[in-house]
Amino acid sequence: MGRAMAKTEKLISAILLGAGESKRMGKDKLRLSWGKSTVFGHCLKTLLQSELGEVVVVVRSLSEQFEDGIDRYRTFKEKKIKIVVNPDYQRGMSSSIVRGLKYLHPRSRGVLIVLGDQPLLKARTINALIHAFVRRQGKIAVPYYHGRRGTPILFDRDYVKDLMKLTGDTGGRRIIETHVDKVVRVRTRSEAVVRDIDTREEYERQKAVGSRRKGQGKGVAQWAREKRLQRGIR
Repeated sequence: MGRAMAKTEKLISAILLGAGESKRMGKDKLRLSWGKSTVFGHCLKTLLQSELGEVVVVVRSLSEQFEDGIDRYRTFKEKKIKIVVNPDYQRGMSSSIVRGLKYLHPRSRGVLIVLGDQPLLKARTINALIHAFVRRQGKIAVPYYHGRRGTPILFDRDYVKDLMKLTGDTGGRRIIETHVDKVVRVRTRSEAVVRDIDTREEYERQKAVGSRRKGQGKGVAQWAREKRLQRGIR
């Protein structure tokens, strides 16, 4: 599967939505701290760690690009990052999707629509969607957590025209419901696909979950180091 993905991954694009107004939060939720980065910066890093070939980052202004430190992620040399400004962001999520679609690589086979406020999302979940899509089990790959439909969603290039017609603060739900026979359900054990950050309480809850996972990861790493030392391996 690794070699097959190497031939196809550069043809899968993502649009990372970072031009929202955070009305329910009352402040820009994407710039809230998340580890050594921000909520938005962490989401971008996750995408870059996946098997995606390019990430189109949609922001409200170029100043936000530098404040969120997006430039430092250009160290992922094998990835292509495009920064796109959406001057019509007040028209809702759809305006950012439409804006981002205009900058897709011409040979992109599919586009993953990603919210900028899902910091618990894992690279392996992104990869699972890509693998399901590449195997052609369907033309729309959708993650499901315990029967609940989540995001991000991967659309075949055939649906770009439909996505370009979106209006208001909506994503691709209508397209999914219209083309149910083309949908492949990708089951995941990650609750992150049905969680985003709309309120301060949700941010604090997800941050606590993220901190616990980080601590668990350090514990596993320490255990592995101790085992290696016991075997005389450094």
